Amino acid sequence: MQYSIKEVFAPKLFQTLRGYRQAQLAQDALAGIIVGIVAIPLAIAFGISSGVGPTEGLVTAIIAGLLISLFGGSKVQIGGPTGAFIVIIYGIIQQYGLGGLTIATVMAGILLILMGLTRMGSVIKFVPYPVIVGFTAGIAVTIFSTQMNDFFGLGLSDVPANFVDKWIYYAQHFSMNVWALGIGLFSLLICIFMPKITKRIPGSLAAIVFATLGVWLLKQYAPASWGIASVQTIGDLYALPHGIPAPHLPTMELAEGETFFTMVQKLFPSAFTIAMLGAIESLLSAMVADGVIGDKHNSNTELIAQGVANVVVPFFGGIPATGAIARTMTNINNGGRTPVAGVIHAVVLLLVLLFLGKMVGMIPMACLAAVLIMVAYSMSGWKTIAGLARHRTRDFWVLLVTFFLTVIFDLTVAIEVGLLLAMVLFLMRTNEQTHIRTLHKEIDPNEDTDVQSNLEHLVIPEGVEVYEIDGPYFFGIANRFDDVMTHVSGEKYPIRIIRMRKVPFVDSTAMHNLSMLIQRSHMEGITIILSGVNDHVHKQLLTGGIEQQMDPHNICANIHFALRRAQDILDNNLTKKV
Repeated sequence: MQYSIKEVFAPKLFQTLRGYRQAQLAQDALAGIIVGIVAIPLAIAFGISSGVGPTEGLVTAIIAGLLISLFGGSKVQIGGPTGAFIVIIYGIIQQYGLGGLTIATVMAGILLILMGLTRMGSVIKFVPYPVIVGFTAGIAVTIFSTQMNDFFGLGLSDVPANFVDKWIYYAQHFSMNVWALGIGLFSLLICIFMPKITKRIPGSLAAIVFATLGVWLLKQYAPASWGIASVQTIGDLYALPHGIPAPHLPTMELAEGETFFTMVQKLFPSAFTIAMLGAIESLLSAMVADGVIGDKHNSNTELIAQGVANVVVPFFGGIPATGAIARTMTNINNGGRTPVAGVIHAVVLLLVLLFLGKMVGMIPMACLAAVLIMVAYSMSGWKTIAGLARHRTRDFWVLLVTFFLTVIFDLTVAIEVGLLLAMVLFLMRTNEQTHIRTLHKEIDPNEDTDVQSNLEHLVIPEGVEVYEIDGPYFFGIANRFDDVMTHVSGEKYPIRIIRMRKVPFVDSTAMHNLSMLIQRSHMEGITIILSGVNDHVHKQLLTGGIEQQMDPHNICANIHFALRRAQDILDNNLTKKV
């Protein structure tokens, strides 16, 4: 099927600028400024928790946010670093270093671009909801666990990446800093209660402002004996942000005998996970935004924009980025209706990076930990999990397996196994919904929609057996149907009618089994007649060579023609015998 580039890449910015009004610019500017302010603590926190630093988090929010707004397929999507990537980024850095992260992110960006160009935007939407909830909840628990070091002021270095080992390490080296814990609890309470006081000021921003101001005042005027100096700030641990870094190529530390290509092979699973996460999170965010503003995003364009951002950002030291639903909703709620708001949000973050670096360095680490604990809580989806747990359906077990694999092992394994389980359960459900029945003597017209209603019943001639397949005829059903036909007990009927009026499609396994059945039946002197074959299935049979194996007259439009054809064959056989 041919399609033009405009079908897969049509940025919303260029569409919305036609007829752009000054009033809309004022709304977008206000929304962009507010979203930029909201994004400051999140970008810094995500950068630090990912194992890089505050500058890298802000750089990612600036460059990725700008590119996603310029080239994206949603009018209101705000891009940047998100909590979903923290776990996988930290794992890559631990194993392969910053150079490995750069390669994985670039590969993920290329995969996203290819997804968009091949129009896979709509396919990504079919990732099962239990899998999404499962790995999102697992990420939330993992983020929560990574914040205990700063929240309690443990001051530990070289904390293991593995969830179980991390908590064992915490227990073995637990030495709480009361000041850090107090600041963390104070910040957490502000994050919780600020939305109840006013929704205009984000709780995370208020927490950072008050906690930073409080720690600065205490360090300036409190007696040294109080021990406030032991509270770590961003500036104590990281180089302060001072501008956009110059683009640079990654430095790779290859093991002995290892080549760049083998490194790429090792990093591909992680790159695929980053691409899948970026695609899922950005498209879910865009879909939620569509429901609020009454618009329809272009999913393929969105994937391409996400890909471009992830290809460019790593060369400036940035980390993976995607559409951020919380910042996107903040944009909408404050009047943003075009990508101009996203561009302004990136400009606000750039100004912070250029002129407020010293203030960023004064933010307490315990406060950032509290912000991320709230992010983890928002991501957890505990209400959804509780609702599914009450019913204990198969979906709940898929969710549970995905959750535990994310927490205990890693996100790549969780997504792979979760998707596999979801597909297996889907096939099981489809298999259960497809029925095979055998009919003898007559057909009740009240149960059969393709039987003429003026007939009381249809008589099945002696020597004819009717099999009906009700549902998709795919590999699971094909094997079951083959067993039914092969091991049928009693008399072997000279004519078998396979009724396919309720078969929407057939797959290659079903075609193969049907072909073998026709061949075997021919050797046994049994005639196969197909009834009620729809146009789509008929084309598949023709393409698969089934029609060439049998008399075309034995493929009938409905059961009336099939029974009539069966009677004619019986009469001809009887005449030949006489």
